[in-house]
Amino acid sequence: MILLLPMDGNDTEESKLTDITSALSWATIEIIDGKLINTTFQDSYNETYNNAEAIVVRNDYEPIMEFFEAGIVVLVAHTQRYIEDIVEAYLFRELHDLAL
Repeated sequence: MILLLPMDGNDTEESKLTDITSALSWATIEIIDGKLINTTFQDSYNETYNNAEAIVVRNDYEPIMEFFEAGIVVLVAHTQRYIEDIVEAYLFRELHDLAL
């Protein structure tokens, strides 16, 4: 699974999940067989947009229509902010699926 996250920086341990409109960088997280395999950062989500299977956002009110139209699953992390916490929540199915 490849997750796309709008982040407030490009540090794997210190950066936090932020609003789509406020993102300073975009983390692409690759999870295979329940393990975090790779984390990369880009300045724009357009660079990895087509590879992402899901995007993780902070709340239900993000501008996500573009992602829905592209067939990308939208997951909401209401309390998780750091990559490690988001990955753990994803693995334990604690992220909420956002549907229109």
